[in-house]
Amino acid sequence: MATSAPVRFGLIGTGWRSAFFARLARQAPDAFEVAGVVSRRPERAAEVAQAWGVPSCAGVDELVATGPEFVIPCVPWSEMGPTTADLVGRGVAVLAETPPAADLAGLRELWAAVGAGLVQVAEQYLFMPAHAARLALTRQGVIGQVTSVQVSSTHLYHAVSMIRGFLDAGRAPVRVHAQSFSAPLANPLSPSGWSGSAEPEPLTTTLATLDFGDGRMGLYDFTDNQWWNPLRTRRIVIRGSLGEIVDDHLVRLVDPTTAVESHLVRRQAGVDLNLEGLGLQHLSLDGEVLYRNTYPDARFSEDDLAVADLLAATGAWRRDEGPPPYPLAEACADHQISLAIGESIRTGQAVTTTTESWSAR
Repeated sequence: MATSAPVRFGLIGTGWRSAFFARLARQAPDAFEVAGVVSRRPERAAEVAQAWGVPSCAGVDELVATGPEFVIPCVPWSEMGPTTADLVGRGVAVLAETPPAADLAGLRELWAAVGAGLVQVAEQYLFMPAHAARLALTRQGVIGQVTSVQVSSTHLYHAVSMIRGFLDAGRAPVRVHAQSFSAPLANPLSPSGWSGSAEPEPLTTTLATLDFGDGRMGLYDFTDNQWWNPLRTRRIVIRGSLGEIVDDHLVRLVDPTTAVESHLVRRQAGVDLNLEGLGLQHLSLDGEVLYRNTYPDARFSEDDLAVADLLAATGAWRRDEGPPPYPLAEACADHQISLAIGESIRTGQAVTTTTESWSAR
C-alpha cells in the first residue's frame, strides 16, 4: 500500500506511541517520513530528535510550517479533543488516537468542533494481515451476506470496529446487552514482562451481544489482559448466508449440493531453511493472494504492518488517491457502542445507542 513518495507526517508528543510511529518511518524510509516532532519540554525534544533521528519543533506553529500531510497527536486523553480541534482549525489533517474522546459528551464536543472532513482515527485492527484477508473474502461475497461476527481478541472499540466492519453495518442505533463474569485464571505475562507466577487470580470476562437490526448481530467476548495472556487465544467467527469463516478456516456453498472447505495459507519467510529474512510475505486462499506485505525489507511485526498500512492509506487519502481509512464518524460510532457495553454492565439492562450527529451514513 506504499505510495510513490514517502508519506510525511508530524508528531505531537514524545511518549511510547510517538516512538512507535517514528520507528516505522525509520524502518521503512522509502514509505514514511517524520516531518517533525513537538514536545512541551525542549530538553525532551532534543533527546528524541537525536534518538529517533527526526527533526524537533519548538511548537505546533513550527511543525505546521514543515508542511506535513497530516499530524498524529500522541497526547493524553484529556488533550486529544482540544489538540485535534486546534489542528483542524489551522486547516491541518489529523490522524487521532483511539478513541478520540473519553465519553459520549467528549465525542459530541469533538464532532461539533471538527465534524467530518479532516480527521481520521488510528484504528488498525482491520488492517491486520489476517483480518484484511478475511475482509477481502467477505467483500468478494464468498460467504454471501454477512449476518453475524463473533470476536474474542481485543477490547471494546477495537473489537466493535471489527464487528461493524465485517458486517458493513452503518451507524444506526444498536441494541447492546452485556454481562461480566469473574473466574480464576493464571496471568503470567503483561506489558511489564513475565511475572514468574502461575497462581490464578480473579479476572473478568465480558460478553455482549450487539443487535444491529435486519438480522445482523455481533458477539463481543473479552477477558482481562487477553492481548498478552498466552493462556487465552484470539478467535473470530464471521457467518454469512452461504458459509462462514472461523479463524483461518472457510466453508461455503458453491452449488446447491456442494459445500467446500478451504484454509487461509500464510507464506512466512525465515522458517526452517528459508533464508529470505524473517517476516510475513503474503496470505492466500486456494491460490489467490488476499494480502501481500508491501514492506518486506522492514521486517515489521503484523501489528507494525497494520499501522504501516493505515499510515499509507491516510497518506493516499490526503493525496486523493484512496478512500478515507477510518473517518471520525466511524470512530465515534464504535466508541459509542463500547460505552454502551459498559453502561449495560453497570445497569444490568440492555442499552440502545442514541442517534447522533455522526450517525447518518
